[in-house]
Amino acid sequence: MTSVLQEVWNFFQSYILPVLPFVALVLIEVQLMYKRRENEVMFGTDAFNEKIKAFDFTPKEVRTLEKLVRSSKFENKDAVLNSSGLFEAAVSEFYRIRNVFSVRDETLDAIAGLRNKMNFTGSNPLTMVCSTRQFNVGDKVDLEFESGQVFRRVPILERSEKTWSVQIEGLHSLAKAIQGSLVLIRWTRMNDAVYSKKLTVFSATSDKVVFTHSDQLDKEQLRKWVREVVNLPVTAKFPDGRVHSGILYDLSAGGILLGLAEECWPDQQISISFELPSFGVQNVDVKILNNLGHRNPSFPMFNSISAVFTGEYAWTQERVLQYIFEVTRKTKLRKNEVNGVTT
Repeated sequence: MTSVLQEVWNFFQSYILPVLPFVALVLIEVQLMYKRRENEVMFGTDAFNEKIKAFDFTPKEVRTLEKLVRSSKFENKDAVLNSSGLFEAAVSEFYRIRNVFSVRDETLDAIAGLRNKMNFTGSNPLTMVCSTRQFNVGDKVDLEFESGQVFRRVPILERSEKTWSVQIEGLHSLAKAIQGSLVLIRWTRMNDAVYSKKLTVFSATSDKVVFTHSDQLDKEQLRKWVREVVNLPVTAKFPDGRVHSGILYDLSAGGILLGLAEECWPDQQISISFELPSFGVQNVDVKILNNLGHRNPSFPMFNSISAVFTGEYAWTQERVLQYIFEVTRKTKLRKNEVNGVTT
């Protein structure tokens, strides 16, 4: 026993003791660095003081904004006022250091107030979205569970700085089973992108699923999906009451290409109905852009007609975008699997 203790002491004297002064100096310097950051005047202070005048911040919100700046790694004090991305990065770092579940409610309320007053939520089309804290109550999301269950257009029920939840009816038998499971979340911001992330279910009840927040969302630009080739039956109803059946050739976020035996003319308004796979029947008004003639050799009797959505088509447009997103994602997965087998 004595020999073992002697060996440990010899090791400590030879290897640990010599570096202790250096470690102590490093720790002291780190502490001094944090002290300087907390107290010294930062670069951009004048710009910061000038910019906050444009917002109706409360004294508590200003003090909280100061804390966010001091907790971040930004050199410029006014950085958090310049973009939602920098603001959310500072918020995430602050919550990481303090533990969001230990932060006082008044501070959480102040951070939420700052985000709203600077219009850094997802409802602002000019705001960069990078955190689920930017989602709004009432926004619709899609959920895809590990079990394969899919819930479409589920409304966000609550959102705080700590957690956010969605409303799903009839979870009585599933609540315990899904707690702790992974769920793919997708939120579409029109004319922008589809934001997605796999999150773990924090808790679940008979009608509510709760998640913690993520500040790293995957983003797929909608402009990548210009058009998706399809082959779907479609019914077209004309203003005079005539109804004709045809084929939907392709879909995009703003319009369609369909085949009809009936002659159509530019600016003509018609209503169409088609079933979008996994999204159900879509009824929408369209305006004819052009009659391209008998272009599709698979349907030689049909005119190829291009048209754009009109009227109240936001619901259909979102579903079309989600459908295209799904097809694109599955195509990528298949290609990756093929490439994996090949290599």
